Amino acid sequence: MASANPRPKPQVMKLTDAAADRVREIMAKSEKPVVGLRIGVKNGGCAGMEYTMEWAEDQKPFDEVVEDKGVKVLIDAKAMMFLLGTEMDYQTTTLKSGFVFNNPNQVSACGCGESVQLKPANA
Repeated sequence: MASANPRPKPQVMKLTDAAADRVREIMAKSEKPVVGLRIGVKNGGCAGMEYTMEWAEDQKPFDEVVEDKGVKVLIDAKAMMFLLGTEMDYQTTTLKSGFVFNNPNQVSACGCGESVQLKPANA
C-alpha cells in the first residue's frame, strides 16, 4: 500500500550565505534579465569533469530548480546525479576568489583544482 505522505524529494544543492550573496550581487549587475544561475558538469580537464556555470535567461523543461537563500539555481538534468548533496560556497583568498563546490560525490581533483572526478550519487 502506498504511503499517504510520500517522502519529500531531497534538495539537490544548497548554497552558503557567501555564495547566495555573490550570486545576487552579480545578477543585480546583469545587463539582460536572467531567471537564475544554471549549473552543470561537462567532460573535460585532467581529472575528467568540470563544473559549468552560466546565467539562465529561461528555465529549460528538465531543469531541476533549487531556491535557496533567495537565489534560484537551475541544475542541468544531466548533472543532477553528480551534484546531489553539493554545497556551493564563495571564497576569497589572498590570491583568488571564486565559487567552490563541496561535493560528496567527488572522488578526486586535479592539482590545479580546475577539474574533478565525480561519481553518481547513491539514490
